[in-house]
This record gives sequence, C-alpha cells and structure tokens, in this order.
Amino acid sequence: MKKTLLYLLLSWGTTTLSAQETPEAISLQEAVEWGMQHNLTLQNADREFQKAHKKKWETLSIGFPQIRANLNYQNNIELPVSLIPAEIFGGPVGEFSEITFGTKQSAVGSVELNQLLFDGSYVVGVMGIKHFIEVAENFLEKTQLEVRRAIVEAYLNAITVQQSVNLLEKNIETTSQNIEEVHQLFRAGFVEEESVEQLQLTLASLNSQLDYNQNTLELSQKILKLLLGLELDSFLKLTDDLERLSLTHLILKQENLGYENNIDLRIAEGQITSEKLLYKLERAKSLPSFEAFINGMYVGNNDSFGFTDKDQKWFGSSAFGVRVRIPIFSSFGRTASTQKAKISFEQAKTSFKETKSEVFVEYEQAKNNYQLSIRNYNNAKNQLDLATRIEKKNKTKFFEGLASSFELRQAQLQLFNRQQNYILSMKEIISKKTALDIIINNPK
Repeated sequence: MKKTLLYLLLSWGTTTLSAQETPEAISLQEAVEWGMQHNLTLQNADREFQKAHKKKWETLSIGFPQIRANLNYQNNIELPVSLIPAEIFGGPVGEFSEITFGTKQSAVGSVELNQLLFDGSYVVGVMGIKHFIEVAENFLEKTQLEVRRAIVEAYLNAITVQQSVNLLEKNIETTSQNIEEVHQLFRAGFVEEESVEQLQLTLASLNSQLDYNQNTLELSQKILKLLLGLELDSFLKLTDDLERLSLTHLILKQENLGYENNIDLRIAEGQITSEKLLYKLERAKSLPSFEAFINGMYVGNNDSFGFTDKDQKWFGSSAFGVRVRIPIFSSFGRTASTQKAKISFEQAKTSFKETKSEVFVEYEQAKNNYQLSIRNYNNAKNQLDLATRIEKKNKTKFFEGLASSFELRQAQLQLFNRQQNYILSMKEIISKKTALDIIINNPK
C-alpha cells in the first residue's frame, strides 16, 4: 500500500462526452472530462485502485476455510533395507538380518480442511482493510488531480500559442501593407530608403516569430492529444479562447478557500494510520495462533501399477485436531522489528506536521500568485491600450512626416510586446487559479 502511484495529467468540466466517439472539437471542460476517462496514466491508476479491492478479499479469505487435496504416487526403484536382530528368526545372538518392507509402488490421496481460529496478524490485517482502501483511493485522487492540472496546462499552452499565431499573422499583414505604402512614398521621393528597411526589419522579426510559434503549436497540440489518449495525427479543434476563460476565472470565491481537504495532507495523515497498523502487526507476531483441521486419507500399495483396478485395496484414515503455534524466541528479531515499526510510526507523525506546514505555505503562495496574476492582467490590459494608442499616433505622425521610421518601429515593437504580455497574462490567471483549486481540492 506504500507504493506511490505514478504521475501525469487533469479534470474540469460538466459536459459529458461519448466514450465511443473521438472528438474533433473540444472545449477545456470537455477535454478534462474526456481525459478523466481515456488518459492512459489514469487508467493504470484506476487499475491500481481495483487491485487494492482485490487485495481486500485476498486478506479476508485467509480467515475462511481452506481446503487442500494431495495426490502422491511413488515408485520405489529399490526398496530400503532394514536390519533386525537375527535371533528373532532363530539366528545367532548379536547378528542382524536384512529385510525389506513395503511394496514397490504406492499411491496416497488426501484432503484436509483448515480453519484459522485466531492469529494476531490476521486480526490487524482485517482492522486495516478499510484504511488501506482509503489509501488507494487517495492515491487515485492524487493522480486525477495531476491529470487535471496537466490537461489544463496543455490546453492553455495550445490556445495561447494559437492566439499568438493569429496575432502574428494579423501584424504581418498590417506590416506588409505599411511596407508597400512606404515603398511607394520612397519611389516618389517623400521618404528615405531607411524607412522601408526599418519596416522590413520588423517584418523579418515577425516572420521568424511566426515560424517558431507554428512549430510550437503543432507540438503543444500533440502533447494535449497524448494526455487525452487520442491518436497524435488525429484532427482536434480547440473551441475555447483565452479571453472567455480568463473572465470566468477572475472571481475568487472566499467560501471555497481552505486547505483542510488537500490531498497531500490526507495522504500524510493516512500514512500515520498505516504505520500505526504496521506497528500493531509487528507486536501481534508475538502472539500464539490457533488453527483447526480435519483430514482424510486413502493409501494404496502394489508391486505393479494396478491402482485403477477394481480389486485394488485402499486403506483409509482420518483425523481431527488443533494446531497451536507459539513464538518463543527469535534471537530478538521480533523485538527489533517492533522497535523499527514504532520508529516509522513516529516518523509518520513528524512527516504529517511537516506536510501540513508545507501545504499551508503552498496555499498562501498559490493565493498570492493568483491575486498577482489578476493585477498583472489588469496592468497588461491597460498597457496594451496605451501601446495601441502610441503606435497609432506614431504611424499617423510618420506618414505626415513628423516622426522617423525608427520611432515608428520602436512603437510597433512596443505594441507587439504588450500584445504578447496580455496573452500570457490571461493564461496565467487560468493557470494560477487551477493551481489554487488543486491545493484546496476544489471539485469544480
């Protein structure tokens, strides 16, 4: 049960998708719902949870009746020789006669029923069944949260790069038109050639950024498909946009705050119970165990293989009894194991205190990061509006001969930079809100 389940991926929405149809268009909510069903890592995590339930019945079955059957066939290639005093047969005193007993072949069939009456280890195991199911459930939930986070991040990356690509294409189109207009002015002798070259530098930079973002977009979409359990070459359209998603994440509901339900905290708390049970288990190993049994046996003997013949004689026997196993001395091995389990129990309690402090710090940091992302978003939006007005004024002044091409290029680069900052600020709001939701284990 201490086995840590593997990591990777995440969940969000309310719309249910059909498990039989591969989606061609998907929102963020739908992507998370689909990932919760089809993500490969999560499927294996769910199988681990199912294995924990099977382990439950495996443990319980130890205390139920056990029936074993044995069939043994033996062919004595050479019968063992026994020595008996020769005087029994009238021989000299002090000498021995050689004699063999038994038949060359024998067959034994037996059945035994065993019932455990008492075993301290079994009692502790039964006591811990419910707890270890909860441990497996916590690890499954931990994996689900990681899956949710990964899908959200992958979806955000994809639509962020897509919006950057769209913006770059629009800026390239606008810059190309400006170059054509300035080129005509240059041919007419109204501006210097440097004005055309300045805009061409801007266009070259935009084209380079576009190539990079297009490659990044293809990679980010493949990562998302991988997390969703889709074929990497399948078509998938992302229907959500950053603007709408960021607006839905701008409100922080105070009543949902609190980290008491944090999954790492629950896992650390569960570890205390686990170590306590293991400590009890080691102590229980020093108790005696009782087991009742009843068996039956038939033995057949023959000098040749005739056990299937009707006239083969079989001799039966049966017995009933109780077995008692009493641990007496283990060279202090059990004592050392018990002491080691007690130390692990104390370690788990200390780790819980440490985890609680770490979760509190993460919680406060996540809150601050989310609130900071909102401030950054508002600042980025204001700066974008300001940079847009500055670029527009510089363009007007340039075509009126009141500003240089260098000033226009600086204003354009400033605008393009503020556009990218605004896109990233929207992404950060959603990302930081998701991180906060995972810490407080918000089911929505």
